[in-house]
This record gives sequence, C-alpha cells and structure tokens, in this order.
Amino acid sequence: MNIAQKLISSHLVSGSMKPGEEIAISIDQTLTQDATGTMAYLEFEAMGIPKVRTKLSVSYVDHNTLQTGFENADDHRFLQTIAAKYGIYFSKPGNGICHQVHLERFAKPGQTLLGSDSHTPNAGAVGMLAIGAGGLNVALAMAGEPFYLIMPKVVRVELKGKLKNGVAAKDIILEVLRRLTVKGGVGKVIEYTGAGVKTLTVPERATITNMGAELGATSSVFPSDEQTKAFLKAQKRGADWTELLPDADAAYDEELIIDLDKLVPMTALPSSPDNVKRVKDVNGTPIKQVCIGSCVNSSYADLMLAAKILKKRKVHPDVSLTISPGSRQALQMITENGALSDIISAGARVLESSCGPCIGMGQAPPTGAVSLRTFNRNFPGRSGTANDQVYLCSPLTAAVSAITGKITDPRDVIKKPLRFKLPEKFTIDDSLIIPPLKKPDKVVVERGPNIKPLPVRGALEDSLKAKVVLKVGDNITTDDIMPAGAKILPLRSNIPAISEHVFSKVDPAFPSRAKTSGSGVVMGGNNYGQGSSREHAALAPMYLGIKAILAKSFARIHKDNLINFGILPLTVPPDVYDSLEQDAELEFPSLAKDVRESSEVTFIDARTRKTYKAEHGLSERQRQIILVGGMLNVVKGKKG
Repeated sequence: MNIAQKLISSHLVSGSMKPGEEIAISIDQTLTQDATGTMAYLEFEAMGIPKVRTKLSVSYVDHNTLQTGFENADDHRFLQTIAAKYGIYFSKPGNGICHQVHLERFAKPGQTLLGSDSHTPNAGAVGMLAIGAGGLNVALAMAGEPFYLIMPKVVRVELKGKLKNGVAAKDIILEVLRRLTVKGGVGKVIEYTGAGVKTLTVPERATITNMGAELGATSSVFPSDEQTKAFLKAQKRGADWTELLPDADAAYDEELIIDLDKLVPMTALPSSPDNVKRVKDVNGTPIKQVCIGSCVNSSYADLMLAAKILKKRKVHPDVSLTISPGSRQALQMITENGALSDIISAGARVLESSCGPCIGMGQAPPTGAVSLRTFNRNFPGRSGTANDQVYLCSPLTAAVSAITGKITDPRDVIKKPLRFKLPEKFTIDDSLIIPPLKKPDKVVVERGPNIKPLPVRGALEDSLKAKVVLKVGDNITTDDIMPAGAKILPLRSNIPAISEHVFSKVDPAFPSRAKTSGSGVVMGGNNYGQGSSREHAALAPMYLGIKAILAKSFARIHKDNLINFGILPLTVPPDVYDSLEQDAELEFPSLAKDVRESSEVTFIDARTRKTYKAEHGLSERQRQIILVGGMLNVVKGKKG
C-alpha cells in the first residue's frame, strides 16, 4: 500500500477502500481555531457529552486576535472555559497559528487529525492523515463519532533531484498548482515520494502539504522518515516518531513528476493560487507591500531565511514589509539569536503570531497597489481591499523584492547558496498551552452577549417553491459566500448578525432578498465553495432561508457543510445552468420523495413550465441527514 492507504486502513471503521465509495475513519486528534471553534464547541456542547473522546483535542486562538470590541475577547473566554470543562488543550492568543503550533507540539506520524480549518493538512508533513472539515464534523469527532468521506484517489507526486539556489519549497507547490489547478485535487490525497523528498525538512514539507488545500485535495502527506525523526527529536518529541513509508510496490491512481533541479522561482498572480507563472515573467513589477507569514511560510526556518536576506539591507522606501511569526516558539528563537534585530533593522514591521493579514485582519494593501505575500490564498478582496492585486511567492522572493521595491527573481540577488539547517534543539516553552483541568465539574463556561444559540432547520419539505436568489459563476469561494475580515469575523458566534454579510462582496442586497423570498436557491458554476472550511458559509445562508444550491460541481468541505446544515446540494449539467436565470421561480413537486427514493431531484421552471433533473449524489447516510434537516437534528434524534 501507499502511505495514504496505510493511514486510512489503520483507521477504517466502515466502507470499502475503493475510490468513490463512502468510508468512515476514526479520528485520533482534533484542532479548532477561534473563528470556527466557538460554533464547533456550541455544537459539541449540544450533544451532552461530558468529555472529548479523542486521544487529543486542541483549541487555538489565532484568527480573531484584533480586539476592537468585546466580541473577540468574550469568545476567547468562552473557548478557554469550555476547553477546561471538556478535556481540551487551550492555546492562548499569542502562542501562534494553529497549524504551525500543532506541527511543532502535537502532530504525530501514523495518526489522524481532523481540524475545523481547511489548512489542517499542514500536519501531513510528519506523516499524519490530516483533513480539514466543518466545525460540526469536528464536534462529532470530539464526541467519538467517525468521520465520513469519499474514499479518495491517491496521486503520487515524485520529486527528483534537489532545489537550486534561490528556489524554495513554495515553488514546488506553486508548480503543482500550475499543473493541476484549484480543482485538480478534489477527491484525492496528494502523496509525495522520490529522492527529492529526503532533501526537504519538515517545515519545507509543511509548506507543500498546507497549500494542498488550494488544490481542493482531501489531504496531502509525506513519509515519516529520518527528516521527521530529526524534527520531532529537536522538539523533544522523539518518542512520538514512527517510520511510515510506502511499500516498494505501492500503486497510485495518478502520477506527477517534478524535477527539482529544473524548478525555478514561481509566483501566483491575482487572483487565484493556480494563476502561476515564473517570477522572471513578472520581474520588475512595482510593489507597495510585502507580507511574510500566515500558517504557511511562517516557521523558524522561513523567518531565518528572510532574516539572512534582510541582514544589513534596507526595505525599499516605497514598500511596507510585515513579518508574522507562525508561533511563539519561532518568535522566541529569532529573538534569542539576533535574527529579529536584523529584521527590525531592515525596516520590517513585526506583527503578532497570528493569521493577521492572511484572513483580512489588518494590513489591507493600498488601492491599486501590488501586495506580494507568502500566504496560501489570493482570492479577490480577501486582503480587505477591493480589487486587490495580491501575488503569492516564497519567503526568498518576498524578502528580496522587499529590498528592491519590485518583484524580483531571488536568484538575481542571492548569488551564494542560501540554505538553513534546522537546529538540533528548538526552544520549548508550552506555558501558553493550558492543559485540561483535573476537576472540570467546577468550571463555569463564560458566555458573552454576542454568543447566540444555534439556528436549526426543520425537516426537508415534501414540496417546495423557491426563487433563484443569486446566480454566480465558477470557483466561488467561501470568502465570497461568507467574507472574513476585522468587521465580520467577530460575529462568528452570532448567526443572525453575521448572516447580514452573506455574499456581501458579490451582491450586497442578497441577505434582504433571501429573507424576502422565504425559500431561496443559489446557482453556482464549477467548484462551488472552494477555499476555507468555514461552516458559516452554509449555516448563515440556511438561516436566511436558502434551501438548495444548484451547481455544476462542489468543493468537498463545503458540500459536507451544506449537508450538515440541511441545505440540499444539487449538481446540474451546464445546459441546465445556462437555461436558468437569477429570479427564476422553481418548483420542486416531490422534493423529499425524490431525495428518499431516487438519485435525482425533479424541478420545474414556473415561467416556462420546463422540467429539469438534478443529481443529489447523496449516500444513504447523507440522505437521512438532509431529510431530517441537518446533522444537529440527527444528533437530537439520537439523544431523544
């Protein structure tokens, strides 16, 4: 077997390991972050279980750290007290970004990890099967329930050779994105093999597995080998290491070969991670902002490489350079060895160890200016600036360009080999990770006034009349559906309030129109719901009365979230999509019966009286979830 198959088979609870079939796997670890965690823990609390049933669960605060009002601080208190009550580790604000900290302190080869953040596959760098999911799925995993997914195909990416000077791990994943696109990983696990793998450290591997989310992949995974062993030993976690390699005769569903010797610096142009070109193709483009950090390219190794380039140099007068360390550990270590001084002396602005600019939480770029970022996403407007021009690149390209004031191929400046060897010992200080209390029964969960009860949908209608409230195109992201940023993120625990912002970047009138219609439908193109795992992109539309999504195809996590909250995902062919317009009145004469008894749902255009068919593609388990109006109703039914 290959690595992905070994991980799945060792955790298989039900189903057959044939690509395309639904399977269930047991989950060893979970993680949440504060933007999705509050809702996940409200959902877990509603299940009435006294303690989490995983081997390890961790609650991180890394998104909503900009406290311009009481809302975020109140959520932090809620998260800390609920963690203490239910047996969950709590990583305090300032301790770092969930994916970076989890890799350093908790990720374990051979185990499974489910996280309420789409970049959870970051932990695949140490041989974990790490999967991003909606908060409700994570809550169920904490309750001891298995995680259901479609058995993925496994794609082998063989890495040959060794990276040349000025070329980084970020360039590897950008090349994969260039070849496969943001839809190329849907229904697949990306597994990295070959001689080139041995040359990559765990932080470099994490750069690649992290951005596998941009492929739409279920997960990405590297072997657990000598590099993994060295990393865990340096983190004083040597006992957590186990070897995990593919069998010599392992088979794969698809294969891709990348020759690292021939790879050059790459960049993703606005406004999609797969709009990739060589850096030298856009050499000389003036820039106004450079951001190094986020959950990708914020490790100690990344910061050290940037510091080496910035040392005894100055940031260009026209450029604002920000550095966001991925963890407190990384920040402590560059402080202790003087690299932070080199960064500050160069003219960089040092931000706290949080998601920050990547999630639109500060540092919105100037109007009409190019922002060069080491982040994983450059979706339109995600930065906080409308019509932004965000390019993605490696820390090497970013640091060099910050000095020159224009996009610059790092090989033009870095003439001597620039590599960084990981330390034999990392600085270990877990004082900002609060372990579960031994006497949780005395804990009182603190709830601020912004934390509202969970809305729940009723059972699926026998018949339905619904208006097409909105029609959108291909690759609609969860950022498009439910925007983030400093204004909206603090409302994550208040569905009535946050629902006023659904599709606000696409059509500000959508919320009022949806409420007026009473029962609405949204039409989308291919890859509907790509990007973040935020279940609010399903939960808030459900609150507004959206009953179904008709799309050409769906992104995995968002489709699961829609089902969990009782919104029916229906796949339509291009000709049906083309024939229906926004404001069309649709009739579903036998909706519940169709879902229960058929693989297709029949609906009628009330104006033309033309009849159409749409595929729901639901498993028997998913049918039952939709029929009762969502997973929360299933849980309530079990308790009843």
